[in-house]
Amino acid sequence: MHQETSFMAQEADRAFAVLKSGGVAIMPMDVGYSAIGGSYAALRRIFDAKRRQPTKFNAMIGDNELARELYVHPDEGWAAFDAITVDDDLPLGVIGPCRMDHPILATMEPDALSMSTKDGTLCMLTKAGPFHAAISRRSREAGHALFGSSANLSLAGTKFQAVDIEPEIRDVADIVIDHGLRKCWPYRASSTLLDLSTFEVVRHGSSFELTQDTMQRRFGVTLPDAPQPLRIQD
Repeated sequence: MHQETSFMAQEADRAFAVLKSGGVAIMPMDVGYSAIGGSYAALRRIFDAKRRQPTKFNAMIGDNELARELYVHPDEGWAAFDAITVDDDLPLGVIGPCRMDHPILATMEPDALSMSTKDGTLCMLTKAGPFHAAISRRSREAGHALFGSSANLSLAGTKFQAVDIEPEIRDVADIVIDHGLRKCWPYRASSTLLDLSTFEVVRHGSSFELTQDTMQRRFGVTLPDAPQPLRIQD
């Protein structure tokens, strides 16, 4: 678990106040900058600004504690989750069936929920750095769900510096938390997305080769190689 410094606490408090009031926040994750909202109006603003296709869904921001409450994974899925996110401390976009009756989802606006879940499944970004840990804890403790996607125009590539975010995206944000160059910038890719019920790789992304190695070494599961060159766009 990341230790929350006074600086990170202040930054997360600033962002969460905006999100709870219905605003949009651009926030620093290890896997790039994200545009996040906690209401349907905010998510609609992000979606329209990004020019996303209607078939795209939002991802949830959450920590391992919330993941444990929400997901319904088989034992081998939870073992893989712990190996990747706890033992190896790697970022991971987790996909799988979830408890739709959990209070943090059940209290969401129906339109926001429909933009963020599909057939009872959910995608959640986990273990994406100190700021991610801080904002996720606030979301979980307040019971206020946060969703969104990478802070860039659709198909324009993940942004690892706030100064590179397109004006159209910055203009819909009520706050921008700028923490400079993000940790996973050499990958030029957002998070790896892995279905922990089927071990299907939904998206090859940051730290994928490390995740691939862990799955093979620890569980004998072979994940397909990433296409070359790897360039993830959302």
